[in-house]
Amino acid sequence: MSADVTIRIQEADFDIAREIAGLTKGRTDIGAVVSFSGICRGSESGERIAALTLEHYPGMAEAEIARHAAAAMARWPLTGLSVIHRVGRITPGENIVLVLTASQHRQAAFQAAEFLMDYLKANAPFWKREESADGTGWVEARAHDDAAAARWTKS
Repeated sequence: MSADVTIRIQEADFDIAREIAGLTKGRTDIGAVVSFSGICRGSESGERIAALTLEHYPGMAEAEIARHAAAAMARWPLTGLSVIHRVGRITPGENIVLVLTASQHRQAAFQAAEFLMDYLKANAPFWKREESADGTGWVEARAHDDAAAARWTKS
């Protein structure tokens, strides 16, 4: 069977169970599905967050995610993967991102999901603006996200 790859950037929320069902439907070669869902927090470093607004460069963001999805497919024996990333205004408790990886065995699925999330946090072409009582501001890159992504390039 061939591997299924889904990449979507959308404003609308997503249903995690429906996405897993779509990835695994009719497949008997899948022994593990790993899911990571990122959710908008209500505070950061003790400061309340009213909302996040995520922006992207249409076309470029999808292409960059597809490039990293292809790298994951080449690196691990995956039977499928999905990356769904929301844009627009997102309030605390709402979904932001979903990464699903499927494989015959759990280790490949776990590693590929972690690889994809590390890339999305550190390098994906998204910009995040945070709203709080003090106003709005762009979220800066974080060194720990860069370090997490860098470990996948070490020999």
